[in-house]
Amino acid sequence: MKSFLYSMKAVLWSFIGLRRKGDFDQDEQKLSIAHVIIAALLGAAMFIGLLVSIVKFVVLK
Repeated sequence: MKSFLYSMKAVLWSFIGLRRKGDFDQDEQKLSIAHVIIAALLGAAMFIGLLVSIVKFVVLK
C-alpha cells in the first residue's frame, strides 16, 4: 500500500508540474507502472469531479 501512496503522490505532483530532477531519478526505482496508471486514472477522475463541482456551484448561484 505504501508503494501505491508514493505513486499517487508522484502523479499528483506531476499534474501540477512541480517535480525535481532528483525525484524523477528516485521514481524510476520505486514506482510500478501499474500503480502509476491506476494513480493517474484516479487523479484524472478527481480533477474532473472537481471541475464539475465548481461549474455546478457557479451555475447554481
